[in-house]
Amino acid sequence: MDDDLRGRTFLVTGGNTGIGRATAASLAHRGGRVFLACRSQEKGRAAVAAIAAATGNDSVKFLPLDLADLASVRGAATAFLALDEPLHALVNNAGVAGQRGRTKDGFELAFGVNHLGHFLLTAALLGRLADSAPARVVMVSSDAHYQAKGIDFGAARQPTASVTGLREYAVSKLCNVLFAQELARRTAGRGVSSYALHPGVVASDIWRRVPWPVRPLIKRRMVTPEEGARTPLYCATSSDVAADSGLYYDNCRRRETSSVATPELAGELWRRSETWVES
Repeated sequence: MDDDLRGRTFLVTGGNTGIGRATAASLAHRGGRVFLACRSQEKGRAAVAAIAAATGNDSVKFLPLDLADLASVRGAATAFLALDEPLHALVNNAGVAGQRGRTKDGFELAFGVNHLGHFLLTAALLGRLADSAPARVVMVSSDAHYQAKGIDFGAARQPTASVTGLREYAVSKLCNVLFAQELARRTAGRGVSSYALHPGVVASDIWRRVPWPVRPLIKRRMVTPEEGARTPLYCATSSDVAADSGLYYDNCRRRETSSVATPELAGELWRRSETWVES
């Protein structure tokens, strides 16, 4: 990975905790200008202060963002663009797992937060990414995407149906993979590369609302947030993957995606997502 990130700007969603915070801290330690896009202003600003103090980098900033509210996503993108900053890498890391419900705009919670909010944020910042080329979009997905048998687009407009929310989580992670693939096709030749990845099963706050009988099973053999940040950092900064786009990585190595992740499904997901964020 590139050890000198001075002059490069990064935006990390969910940068106040877990993998996102470890990712942001490493980027800042190497001299990058880093924006932490978080829902909680209190936790976000506390993370910014802690990372700045630990790294000696005063170019760590807070950006309010609630991925469960598309108006908030638009506001975050507008606020960032108004700063007239370049953007060299967008790390779409934030997410929910094991939670049930709907977003403010009426989408199944995991689909709305893990996919649709990031879809809108990326689309709104895509012009800035292209202007800052070479640039990267990194989707923190999961090997849970192998468990998804497809996407029920009707269910995406309904409250979470499963008791644990893990079935919907798997679908949302499949969406991350499909989005990275379709983004690569649509940005070919514009200097923007996209990546999806499995960070490992990380002991982070994402699992805090998984029901008790399931949570201990999930948390077995989990890795630390710092270990989980290795592959996101690799995709965001390594020269090894600079010429690649639309691929999936696990433990800093390329890995084949689920057979369900087809160009046809990716195209349909893009078209529906585009319609939903514009309505």
